[in-house]
Amino acid sequence: MNPAAAPAADMIEAAHADLLRPAYHFTAPAGWLNDPNGVSQVDGTYHLFYQYNPDGPFHDRIHWGHAVSEDLVRWRDRPIALAPGTGPDREGCWSGVLVDDDGTPTIIYSGRADGRELPCLATGSPDLDAWTPRTEPIIDAPPADHEITEFRDHCVWREGGRWRQLVGSGIAGAGGTAFLYESEDLRSWTELGPLAVGEAGEERLDDPDWTGTMWECVDFFRMSRGADGATAAPDGTSDDEHVLIFSAWHEGHTLHPLVAIGSYDGRRFAIERVQRLDLGGRHAYAPQTFRDASGRRILWSWMQEGRDDAATAAAGWSGAMTVPRRLWLDASGTLRSEPVAEVAQLRGVQLLPGPSGTGSALNGAASPAVTALSGTALDVEFTADIAAGGGVDVELFATADGAERTVLELHRDDDGLRVRLDRSGSTLAAGCDPSPHAGVVPGAGADTRVRILLDRSSVEVFVDGVALTTRVYPTRPDADRIHFATLGDARIGSARAWAMDGTEEPGRVLHP
Repeated sequence: MNPAAAPAADMIEAAHADLLRPAYHFTAPAGWLNDPNGVSQVDGTYHLFYQYNPDGPFHDRIHWGHAVSEDLVRWRDRPIALAPGTGPDREGCWSGVLVDDDGTPTIIYSGRADGRELPCLATGSPDLDAWTPRTEPIIDAPPADHEITEFRDHCVWREGGRWRQLVGSGIAGAGGTAFLYESEDLRSWTELGPLAVGEAGEERLDDPDWTGTMWECVDFFRMSRGADGATAAPDGTSDDEHVLIFSAWHEGHTLHPLVAIGSYDGRRFAIERVQRLDLGGRHAYAPQTFRDASGRRILWSWMQEGRDDAATAAAGWSGAMTVPRRLWLDASGTLRSEPVAEVAQLRGVQLLPGPSGTGSALNGAASPAVTALSGTALDVEFTADIAAGGGVDVELFATADGAERTVLELHRDDDGLRVRLDRSGSTLAAGCDPSPHAGVVPGAGADTRVRILLDRSSVEVFVDGVALTTRVYPTRPDADRIHFATLGDARIGSARAWAMDGTEEPGRVLHP
């Protein structure tokens, strides 16, 4: 049973007093936040809807929070868009998308009632502030000719003059899937069958490549290769590669986001390869993308917590968003990501190189090197040339005595450049997840580019466009040191770092 709602003032006070609450990543005013929803740009304004419980930092009676921005990094709260009603969403308004229905803003989402989820619809005012839910679901039951595991979350687009919709699901005994539907009016839908079906096999919760028994938060689009490659809605008549992003799920376990790349003929998606979207597993979960006015494919993800329920309840908040990321397909067909350029607007005091601008203390390091760098909300960039057997270690959120530290390891072995994040010493607190994250960076050569975004309890690492996201919970106020070291045949070519400005809007309330 979920705990009772906390007094609003107490919950907000606790949340804003928590030194582990991110300073420049988006969070709810307090309470619970999970999946990004309805991410979009409308008439020049960016919109972020999100799963939200204003009654407490626990997953119950989910609403849709709403925030807007002109620059993707500074956000203002708008009125809550959806709240549990008396019909098919009376137990919660779960994940979905925003579309433009010939000038009418329309949300397709999963309403929850009587323990099951069904697709629902709400129409909005021109300013996207007021929403009217439909009293009946737009699909009244899951597909009858399959034994399914779950049925929720949506991707909706226009193709061939009609609406298309994917609903995340899984087929018992087979694997995760997304069912494809078609409609003339967004209200009456015809099932076209599963778009693709995974291969679940035996339960493998610790395998970061396992596709699970259900695909949550499906997102489907086409994309051409190259850093400036075009991206658009799916099109079965196009020769473009298509990308399906989904979150692997199994019996209540939110596992990790994955990327399937292949070809689409208008009815079925032929998967040619699957890769990890983020090496941090569930800490960059439930991603959703959109194409902005400049043609970028931008992705949001939910940074789940890694501390226990008691600590979360005391903190008064749970969950934050990653920074928005730009996606692209490289020449080999690997999907890569990086923070959108706008994130650099938040850089404040430059800490490295120092004020003289004469260069980094790390330049030319051929042996262990130390630089005077500290902070808990930072943007750090460096390049590294790592030969076989060599490596670079970066201690993050470290105390001088090493009692708390998170270690980013970049080592080259026979498999290539391997990135690993060691959380075994991240905190002295009990009840925190200490498991490591690791993976190989495909195609990494000399002058590997590394960027690290630190924000009090979040770590986002980008190594040549391969992301690794996690959460850590240092307890000591002096756990703010950054320490660099080279191992074997490795060299750090340059490094820069900035303190990051906070972005939270003042005076926030639980029910905007």
